[in-house]
Amino acid sequence: MSVVFKDIDIVVLAGARTPFGNLGGALSDLTATDLAVAAAGAAIARSGVAPDAIDEVVFGNVIQSSADAIYLARHVGLKTGVPVGVPALVVNRLCGSGLQAILSAAQSLALGSASYALAGGTENMSQAPHVVRGARKGFHLGQNVAFEDSLWTALTDSYGNTPMAITAENLAKKYGVAREACDEFALASQERALAAQSSGYFAEEIVPVDVPGPKGTSVRVERDEGPRQGLTMEKLGKLPARFVKDGVVTPGNASGITDGAAAVVMTTRERAERDGVPWIGRLISASVVGVDPAIMGIGPAFSIPKALEGAGVSAGDLAVMEINEAFAPQVIA
Repeated sequence: MSVVFKDIDIVVLAGARTPFGNLGGALSDLTATDLAVAAAGAAIARSGVAPDAIDEVVFGNVIQSSADAIYLARHVGLKTGVPVGVPALVVNRLCGSGLQAILSAAQSLALGSASYALAGGTENMSQAPHVVRGARKGFHLGQNVAFEDSLWTALTDSYGNTPMAITAENLAKKYGVAREACDEFALASQERALAAQSSGYFAEEIVPVDVPGPKGTSVRVERDEGPRQGLTMEKLGKLPARFVKDGVVTPGNASGITDGAAAVVMTTRERAERDGVPWIGRLISASVVGVDPAIMGIGPAFSIPKALEGAGVSAGDLAVMEINEAFAPQVIA
């Protein structure tokens, strides 16, 4: 699927994100809805658009980990002041769910069914529940009952019984990606994140989040928890491959399990200029493709050329290219 916005300019007015917290970290007690409300509220405030001007809400969410998860996008709209009559939609395209929310909102804007849209993605992986299958029907006396970790099972594609890390191992084998190259990439990624964090580069996009503390107090979270200080090639080299003997994927060169949210406010360029609202970016084209689930992470290698073609540019024309770093061998491949 490819989408090119030729006859109408779709623009982003403003955006915001929460810090990203580690598994069981500072944000783990806030639901995905809570996190989305924080990001969405900040994005609306930064956009200069009144909440009651927004007439479309779309949010991406994969693991429905909270009690209100099925209402997530609707609650985000209501809790940020969007009128009660405005509908909301939750979408799931796995790792691309937030981007799909933006694309879906853009399509509504292009069709003229919305004037201003709120879109984003949110996840609290820490709150993924443990499940007892069959409990609703009851158990007989003495029956052993197994808890299923829904987070762990979600990270395995049951179609081919392939854990996500194995898809990265498959890519490493297919494209000849060595363990050392994976660790070098991971170290460089961590160093870039730390440099951006220490320079304040992330500060303008992050909205601080207050989380409940002891005895009625609150603790303000302002920084990502993922970047690791003091990481070296020697330390990375000592980490064992967790999924395949003599494999390349380790806890050090795989992405973290994370809690956080991001949101943007969008409209058409015509509407922004008519209302005197400044914008910061334009969505020109997008592409979504399917690949063999056993090597799912290679998808961007096939979707990027189509998106570039739709935009009428080449990779050499780009100043920045950002790709989801799920696993080091996946990005290298």
